[in-house]
Amino acid sequence: MRRSDGAGGGAPDAARRRRDLSGAAVNLPNWVIEDLARVTPPQRVPAALEALGEASDALEKGAFKRAVRHAAQAKELAPRDATVRETLGVDAYRAGDWHTALTELRAYRRLAGETTHLPVEMDTLRALGRHRDVDAAWETLQQRGGKPAVLKEGRVVYASHLIDRGDLDGAWALVAPRSLGGKPFEEDLRVWYVAARVAALRGDTARASEIRSAILSNDAAFPGIDELEALIARG
Repeated sequence: MRRSDGAGGGAPDAARRRRDLSGAAVNLPNWVIEDLARVTPPQRVPAALEALGEASDALEKGAFKRAVRHAAQAKELAPRDATVRETLGVDAYRAGDWHTALTELRAYRRLAGETTHLPVEMDTLRALGRHRDVDAAWETLQQRGGKPAVLKEGRVVYASHLIDRGDLDGAWALVAPRSLGGKPFEEDLRVWYVAARVAALRGDTARASEIRSAILSNDAAFPGIDELEALIARG
């Protein structure tokens, strides 16, 4: 769900809550409820909120296919709500349903006017083998900008795309770390991970090992380390 500044979220004021909420809808933030109600026929709102709440709960539990089913029900009832389209897009992406993910995340971007999930769109296009569209989505992200974390995720995806295409120099230029110190965020570690992959593929195993060690010093359980170490060993 796109809004993370706490506006209208958190523990809701009971006086402001709808009295027709049921099931998982009771866990939705006020701003989600209010936004959906503004763009949805009143008679559909309670059922749409319940389906959206169930989809959100299923996503948190890793039940991605179930999340898609509930989110699709919410879309049938509230197709003009940005959070519904976002939820269905993210759920479909996690479930590996690339076509649905792309359609819904593009709808979310159109409705919300945000670039938050453009890196996910890029990764979906990459999974579909639509290389030119990955390039176009990357250009869109560069032009429209976004939060630092979003831009870093975009670099992760686009550099991975360049690796797929055999452009190791281009990928390295995008993700080569200027420094391995400080207190990196999670998205910084993902950038470093791709940089280590590129370094190993270019034959610079010393640099790849250095970056790997920096990742592990910040997150000993970082996913994909075994695969990275195998790649370095082959170099």
